[in-house]
Amino acid sequence: MLKKIRVEQLQLGMYLKSFCGSWLDHPFWRNSFVLKDPADIAAIRASSILEVWIDASKGLDVAPGEAAISEAESEAEVAEEQVREAQATRSVERVSVSAEMQRAARICASSKKAVVSMFQEARMGKAVDAEQAQVLVEEISDSVARNPGALISLARLKTADDYTYMHSVAVCALMVALARQLGLDEQQTRLAGLSGLLHDMGKAFIPAEILNKPGKLTDEEFAVIKTHPAEGHKVLLEGKGVPAEALDVCLHHHEKTNGTGYPKGLKGDEISLLAKMGAVCDVYDAITSNRPYKAGWDPAESIKKMAEWADGHFDPRVFQAFVKSLGIYPIGSFVRLESGRLGVVVEQSEKSLLAPRVKVFFSSKSNSYIAPELIDLARPGIKDKIASREDPAKWGINNVDEIWSTAAA
Repeated sequence: MLKKIRVEQLQLGMYLKSFCGSWLDHPFWRNSFVLKDPADIAAIRASSILEVWIDASKGLDVAPGEAAISEAESEAEVAEEQVREAQATRSVERVSVSAEMQRAARICASSKKAVVSMFQEARMGKAVDAEQAQVLVEEISDSVARNPGALISLARLKTADDYTYMHSVAVCALMVALARQLGLDEQQTRLAGLSGLLHDMGKAFIPAEILNKPGKLTDEEFAVIKTHPAEGHKVLLEGKGVPAEALDVCLHHHEKTNGTGYPKGLKGDEISLLAKMGAVCDVYDAITSNRPYKAGWDPAESIKKMAEWADGHFDPRVFQAFVKSLGIYPIGSFVRLESGRLGVVVEQSEKSLLAPRVKVFFSSKSNSYIAPELIDLARPGIKDKIASREDPAKWGINNVDEIWSTAAA
């Protein structure tokens, strides 16, 4: 028997079936487990979760004389109620990047904890639960719908130590944005997001000294790295409800259209659409992120570099859609305007890929800081426009990410 109870009624030995309320408020990655540790009950009560579902057939029931809030005969009834609750609180209306930034930051923080738990559980031999992962994907997908620039850009600001975990979150968000740009339906878009989230599960089995090596990998070490798609595919095969599409992306996101990728050297149409999408999203986040062995590249410079590699590496249609989803000058790009002012892109324009909103704060003519100003290059009457990408180090500027994230917030 499934029963909804107040968190004050929780006792050790109860089987926690699921939490009520927003996933962002859940104190744990997994919903379903037996309560064995008093600290777990304390964590639940300290959160904003007020009610939970327990399964009295798998653990202790409520104490004699206490009444449950409600009861359900089947898991399907509980699932239907949770869907109704989620739909009632769900918001996907378009908002500005500044309006979405705070919520995106919460999603990033919660997502990181969830992915860390997923990797730890995989190392311990526990099955990956795609149903639990899907809840995370839905939060990320809704944030991307409200404003893709917020979460995608925040996920890029990972530290080298966070890279393995936040990379999964970033690729999930990039896959969702790309799927929408390609016109995929909602089901395919969610599959793309889930595939992005799970694509690097094999990294859980790569020795940390290789994964986080600050210098160049030896041939032997790179051979170990190249095992991660197959290792991830293996662990996902043993998972609960992992769709075939996610298995495919996990195994083939390092394939290249000219057949020089790995592990199977597939080429052209031998590679699925979602795997082609995964390849683009994986590379973009990798080269724009700070890694143990190098600093991340500027977003606009990364798009330029990827365009140079596109022939033979990426599917042209997928790569073109990817650029449209992010912009030629993604958020965080450091640019020089024709007026000589330098600044950082803080938001995309829905009107033109070439006319984002830019926060200018430096003059190339006087080689000095100027009063910050936010300029919408797409606004009628604005004659200034982007002249070029710039290297902030050339101008002695080393806090570009801080400037754009502060401006956007």
